[in-house]
Amino acid sequence: MSARRAGTAGALLMIVIVAVNLRPALAAVGPLLTEIRDEFALSGTAAGALTTLPLAFFGSYGLVAAFLPRAPRGETLLVGAMALLVAGLLLRLLDARAALFAGALVAGIAISIGNIAMPGIIKRDHPARITTVTAVYTVAVTTGAAVTAGLAVPARHLFDATWRLPLGLLAIPAALAGMLWVPRARRAAHAARTARPAAAPRGVAALVWRSGLAWNVTMFMGMQSLLAYVVLGWLPTICQDRGMDETSAGYVLALSAAMQAAGSLAVPVLARRARDQRPLVVATVVLTLAGFVGVTWAPIESVWGWTMVMGFGQGLGFAVALSFIGLRAHDAQIAAQLSGMAQGVGYVIAATGPLALGALHDATGGWSVPMIGVLAVCAAMTVPGVAAGRIRTVGAPAAPDSDGVNSETSGHIPN
Repeated sequence: MSARRAGTAGALLMIVIVAVNLRPALAAVGPLLTEIRDEFALSGTAAGALTTLPLAFFGSYGLVAAFLPRAPRGETLLVGAMALLVAGLLLRLLDARAALFAGALVAGIAISIGNIAMPGIIKRDHPARITTVTAVYTVAVTTGAAVTAGLAVPARHLFDATWRLPLGLLAIPAALAGMLWVPRARRAAHAARTARPAAAPRGVAALVWRSGLAWNVTMFMGMQSLLAYVVLGWLPTICQDRGMDETSAGYVLALSAAMQAAGSLAVPVLARRARDQRPLVVATVVLTLAGFVGVTWAPIESVWGWTMVMGFGQGLGFAVALSFIGLRAHDAQIAAQLSGMAQGVGYVIAATGPLALGALHDATGGWSVPMIGVLAVCAAMTVPGVAAGRIRTVGAPAAPDSDGVNSETSGHIPN
C-alpha cells in the first residue's frame, strides 16, 4: 500500500472511530428503559423525555456556532465532544434522577458538537470524495447505534449486572476516540498559531442563513431526520399494535437500522450514475413512502419486506442530506456554517416528529391519521430535496447568468 493510500485509510479510520460513538449513548437506553424506569419510578412521560431529551439537543451547537466570533478547529471540537460525551455517560450512572436527566442532556450536546464538526472536516480534507467519505461516516454512525442496541441487554445478562454496566462501558470507546484525536488537535492548533492568518470572508454566517439553497438543505435534513426519529421511536409500537410480539418488533427496528447502513453505502455507487443528486432524492422519497405504507397497512407477515424498503430509502436520505452540506458549500468555512444551520435547525424540526405522532395517536386512538401525516412529510420532502440536489454552491463567486444577472451560487463539486 502506498503512503498516500495508507494516509487516506488512516484518515477514514479516524472518522469512523468518532462516528461509531455518536449514537450509542441514545441507542442503549431503549432496551434498558424498563429497568431504568422501575428503579427511578419514572412516569411514562418522564421515560419518554429521557429518550427524546438528547435528540432535542442534537443540533444545539449548530445554533450557537453561528454567533461565535471565531469557531474552534474541527479537531478541537471532536476532542471536546468526546470528553463531554464521557462526562455525560458517567453522569447518568449516579444514583439520582437529576443526574440521569442531566447526563442525557450533556450527551446530547456532546453528540451535537460531533455532528456539526464532522461535515466541515470531510469538506476540508476530502473535497473530491465528499459523497464516498460521508457514506462511510453515516454507515459507521448507524452501525454504532445498531450494535449497541443489540448488545446492551446481552451484556447486562452476561455480567449479571444492572443497567449501569452497559451504559458505563460506552465511556471507554468514547474516551479512546477522544485520545486518538488529541495529536491531530494539537497539530491543527500549532498550524493555526504559526500560519499566516487567512482572510476570512466577512459575514459568512449571514451569507449562509440568508441563502435559499442553504434553507433547502436544512429543510431536507430536518424532514428526513424527522422520519428517522418516527421510526426509532414508534416502529416497534406500531408493529406490536398490529399483533407482533415484543421481541419480533425489536428485530424489525434492528432490520431497519441494518438497511439504513446498506442504503448509505449505495449512495456513492448511485451518485456516479447521475448528473446530480435529484434522482437520489426522488428514490429516497418513493422508497420511504412505500415502506411506511406497507408497515402500516399491508399484511403483518409482509412487514419485514416493507421495513427493508423503508430502511434502504432512509439510508439513502441520511447520506444524501449529510453529503449536501459538503457538496453545496463553496469552501470549508461555509461548510462548517451550513453544517451548523442544517443540523441545528434540522434536528429541532426532527424532534417534533415523535411527539406529534404520539399526540395524533392519542387523539385518534389509531395509527391511520398519524401515518397519513407521516406520508405528507414524505411527499413534502421532495420540494427542498430536489432544489438542494441541483449542482450549485452557497458562497461561490457570483457569475453572470444567461441574462447577465449575477447568480447567488454556481459551480460543480465532485461527488
